[in-house]
Amino acid sequence: MTTPLLSGIASASLAIAGESIEGEELAGAVGAVAVSLAGLSRVALWCTAELATGIGVAGALVAGVTVIPLNPNSGDVELAHETGNSAPEALLISATAELPAALDSLTRIVIDPTARAPLPIDEPDRDLPALIVYTSGTTGPPKGVVLSRRAIAANLDALADAWAWTKTDIVAQALPLFHVHGLVLGLLGPLRLGGGVRHVGRFTPEAIAAALEEGATMLFAVPTMHGRLLAAAQTNPTIASALRGARLIVSGSAALPARIHEAYAATTGQQIVERYGMSEALMIASARFDGPRIPGAVGTALPGVELRITDDAGNTLQVKDRDMIGNVELRSTAMFDAYLGNPLATAESFRDGWFRTGDVGSLDNEGVLRLAGRSSTDLIKTGGYRVGAGEIEAALLEHPAVLEAAVLGIPDDDLGERIAAWIVVEPDTDLTDEVLMDHIASQLAPHKRPRLITRVNELPRNALGKVQKRRLMQ
Repeated sequence: MTTPLLSGIASASLAIAGESIEGEELAGAVGAVAVSLAGLSRVALWCTAELATGIGVAGALVAGVTVIPLNPNSGDVELAHETGNSAPEALLISATAELPAALDSLTRIVIDPTARAPLPIDEPDRDLPALIVYTSGTTGPPKGVVLSRRAIAANLDALADAWAWTKTDIVAQALPLFHVHGLVLGLLGPLRLGGGVRHVGRFTPEAIAAALEEGATMLFAVPTMHGRLLAAAQTNPTIASALRGARLIVSGSAALPARIHEAYAATTGQQIVERYGMSEALMIASARFDGPRIPGAVGTALPGVELRITDDAGNTLQVKDRDMIGNVELRSTAMFDAYLGNPLATAESFRDGWFRTGDVGSLDNEGVLRLAGRSSTDLIKTGGYRVGAGEIEAALLEHPAVLEAAVLGIPDDDLGERIAAWIVVEPDTDLTDEVLMDHIASQLAPHKRPRLITRVNELPRNALGKVQKRRLMQ
């Protein structure tokens, strides 16, 4: 008999932005949403940080209805593209939702957290689409990633194995609920495994600390959040104590600088678990709860995942030297079904049955994966060398006066590409470019050193904290 996708609902607790519901009350509210969707097969969900969002996605999934999570911060053009491409039959919203004109044509179904109905008895087919998640659209219009119920279940079970995640755990988070990190890991994870989630709404170090003090055992966050938590913990013993009490602290969606790893451990006693994932394959690799946590690495392949590193011709590389980087490709039980309505893009994303992630990195003899960045922006070909931007960024961030760093290759008639860096430094610092270059020279070979350094007030980032490098060139 198939285990229900959200088998832990009856023993789970859900709290978002100060509203909470659990156990039989949660199951009843989810059941009521399922009843309201009778006869529908695909709905959009307005993913605000509200209790209604969690109840809404769960209700649709137990009913076998596919969910298209919508980002409330998206513009009209993006929303029109996503809803036009996915053709939802209705839009699930909270009672307080304020919607843009781009969604006026959709029938609205208001989620009522006080309504109750029994959960459906029959579990939908595991191969049915569960979610259609849209990519960020950095290389063209956003693509709809179709994720099956089977893929989500397999990935959450793999994470349960890697992180010793059980129904005794409660997740603290403040992540966007329209993306796989906050929605699949941080919300559907507890609803499958039992336990609970405490989404604090708007992120503050104080709110996260309060959630941990009130019983949360795991923290899911992105590097920008961890940086702010660390700064707060260094001056506030209460926040440091709350972080110290967590069973597991996870970072993802972007690289975490080594100095943050080290300072976090010194301040809180916690060694952060880094993981690697993407919409098309959910979580791919992670440090294990009982294994090494290596700064600059994203752990080993999760159960059900195979990894390989290839050259541009598709030949598998036996990478042993960290300077020997290549294309990261994978096979997984949690692989997406297709890009919605785009068979050409789906076919082009695979090579010999392996998914081409678009990332570059290396594997060591223990299967530990280190990422160098995106092949489109972070693989720099300079003077005959292949250089990963991530290694240079990590070296820049090792200087205590450098708060943020982004590295790109820019066209150069002599070298092919010239290495350029954009940095954010501490206010009122006396750091000169010469001192910074001396710092870099002590860590990197000459061909890896930036030839141009630009200081900026902030780096452009998306909602998940990822640097939008193409905007640096504008």
